[in-house]
Amino acid sequence: MKNVLVFKTSVNEELDINKLRPVLNALTPPTDLWNFDLEDCDNILRIETQHLRATAVLDSLHSLGYLCEELH
Repeated sequence: MKNVLVFKTSVNEELDINKLRPVLNALTPPTDLWNFDLEDCDNILRIETQHLRATAVLDSLHSLGYLCEELH
């Protein structure tokens, strides 16, 4: 069963997404899905995953200089 992780981010344009694409693809197996909603005021990142932990996403985005906060 997949969980949905939801994050508020500082990602605000396609250029940012393109920069993060290899990082997020490396974190997630091919069966997981991720996407950004840049139309949302919180620039939401959603990840459908079975095994990925939120801390891995937070650490990865923070290390690249992006703000990222898990929403519950």
